[in-house]
Amino acid sequence: MDVLSDVLRTIRLEGALFLNGDMRAPWCVKIPRSADIAQLLKPGARRLAICHLVVQGKCWAQTEGNEPIRVQAGEAIVVPQGDPHVLGSGLQHAAIDIDHVVTPQLPMLDLIRYGGDGESTLIVCSWFAYEGDAPNPMMANLPRLFTTSLRRRATGPWIEQSIGFVLGDAATQAPGSEMVAAKVAEVLFAEVLRGYIEAAPAHNPGWLAGLRDPQVSRCLALMHGEPARPWTVEALANEVHVSRSVLAEKFTELVGAPPMQYLTRWRMILAAGMLRNDQASLARVAEGVGYESEAAFNRAFKREYGVSPGHWRQGASS
Repeated sequence: MDVLSDVLRTIRLEGALFLNGDMRAPWCVKIPRSADIAQLLKPGARRLAICHLVVQGKCWAQTEGNEPIRVQAGEAIVVPQGDPHVLGSGLQHAAIDIDHVVTPQLPMLDLIRYGGDGESTLIVCSWFAYEGDAPNPMMANLPRLFTTSLRRRATGPWIEQSIGFVLGDAATQAPGSEMVAAKVAEVLFAEVLRGYIEAAPAHNPGWLAGLRDPQVSRCLALMHGEPARPWTVEALANEVHVSRSVLAEKFTELVGAPPMQYLTRWRMILAAGMLRNDQASLARVAEGVGYESEAAFNRAFKREYGVSPGHWRQGASS
């Protein structure tokens, strides 16, 4: 089981490109929190992540209260929680709200020029909608803003070429161009996540660190591959070929929760998705995540989310 792919599937990620900009120094723009622009970019979306790929030139990026980050050509800036942030040739300039610069008109991706007469920075911006009403181990472990160098990755040239094709295709409004752009955007997001995971310091604790550890990642793969199986720490340790105590200690240290607690939380995330998107009975949902008793499932779900599965389903549908 590919754990990262499994987690991406549960949040039902979908994306699109929304801005193709030629920014000339001096320039500085402020992007509001994604909730404030969701109705423009993706009506009805509950959560939006934002990604900016610097195709040429360089710029600075900063979220409120954090140090600015210098970004070079070939690097992607990712704001997973959609926090307000500032981009510019220099952050000493007064930031202009992005809606004063341009109003994105999907699927139009014509090149937009903004700023002064100085050095050019070419930026392609994209959004990614994901279901965020249930906690997610990946999104919860990402920093508020991070960068990934695509050009250091084997897929980088292919992704940049694909984005160039998408921009040209969108300009002609060819049939299917919107769908192609969406798929390329989703690949971009997945690849910057992979780049961040691989480049993150090994000593950083958290779910993402667990993916890099051979034993913990194998344990995660087993639980994600068969979430309804009646796993025990001993059974997992036997599969991973380590002692029960070693697995429990390492898993807890890296992931931040003991294996069985993580498994319960993951089962509830899956159950929440089934309740939101399927019409299956509560008994079938319970069985699908490893509970023989509907009453036991109800208790576990209420402990995790504070409401019964039935109330959760009603709230999600509304």
